[in-house]
Amino acid sequence: MESISQLAPFLLMFVVIYFFMIRPQIKRQKQEKKFASELKRGDKVVTKSGMHGKIVELNDADQSCVIETLAGKIKFERSAISMEMSAKLKAPEVSNK
Repeated sequence: MESISQLAPFLLMFVVIYFFMIRPQIKRQKQEKKFASELKRGDKVVTKSGMHGKIVELNDADQSCVIETLAGKIKFERSAISMEMSAKLKAPEVSNK
C-alpha cells in the first residue's frame, strides 16, 4: 500500500502533463494537417514567415503549392502555410465605429 502512495504523485503529474500539454498539441497537429489538406486554388494565405499570396497550384505528390505574390510565383511546402494567420485573412473585419 505504501508503494502506491509513493507512486501516486508521479501518476497525477503525468495525467496533468498529458491533459494540459500533450493532448492540446496532438489536437493542434490534427487541425493543421486538416487545414493543409483542405487548401484549394484561389485561397488567400499567409506563410509562417509572413509572406502573403494566393494559391495558384497544388501538388499532392510532394505536398507543395505555388503561391502568387506581388513579387511573382514562389513554391512552398504546404506545412509552411500558417493556419492562424491565414484564418485572419478570411475573418470579416469588425469596425469600431
